[in-house]
Amino acid sequence: MATEPSLAQALEELGRLSLREHNMQSLLQRVADLAKRVMPGDPETSITVVVDDKPSTVVFTGQLALDCDERQYAHGFGPCLHAASTGELTEIADAQAESRWRDYVEQAAERGALSSLSIPLPISDGMAAALNVYARRPYAFDDRTRTDAQKFAPFAAAAVANMHAYEDARRMADHLETALATRAVIDQAKGILMERHDLTADQAFHVLARVSIQTHSKLRAVAGELVSTGRLPNMSSGAGTARWRTTE
Repeated sequence: MATEPSLAQALEELGRLSLREHNMQSLLQRVADLAKRVMPGDPETSITVVVDDKPSTVVFTGQLALDCDERQYAHGFGPCLHAASTGELTEIADAQAESRWRDYVEQAAERGALSSLSIPLPISDGMAAALNVYARRPYAFDDRTRTDAQKFAPFAAAAVANMHAYEDARRMADHLETALATRAVIDQAKGILMERHDLTADQAFHVLARVSIQTHSKLRAVAGELVSTGRLPNMSSGAGTARWRTTE
């Protein structure tokens, strides 16, 4: 059974974790490792995240936890999915006697997970999660350890939410970086056409756009070729450019 000092130390350590010291994966792994350390029954732990109804195990401490998670995903039901979807603390006291989710619990018992506890992690709309504890003996959890397990929920939920927000921000930053690079090369290409053929900025852009359409190429690729080679795709330098001139 977890003792209050070890639980207090684990929670204190969780409170000190930051992205400056960890990436999101290692932070969540630390949550799982600490839960394993303070929970009873020689357990293995994992964190399940469900995004757009697609579950995945983002971290785990041992093969037992991963196997149990993946069996539930394959069946489409089980305690971790129930906890994540309903927000209810979900316990299997004795897998050999459990009447719910029989196909899953029989396989869990065969693998050595004789009891389990799944703690829901409130995240946000469109995303759910659960911290899972798989113990190697039946009836591993009592009222105190259930309470102890639930104390991990705010820390784990914050870490999962931060991971999701960070990944969204990283994707947004990548898109912005790509957009800025694209704009830069298009502006360079426009400048070349404006200087070379005495075009306005709008006329130069229309040249690039029409070449893009006719050659079935992306606008950035057309601009990049002009910047790097001095030529538009499938056109000799300056040839045919006048016929692209538009009157605004």
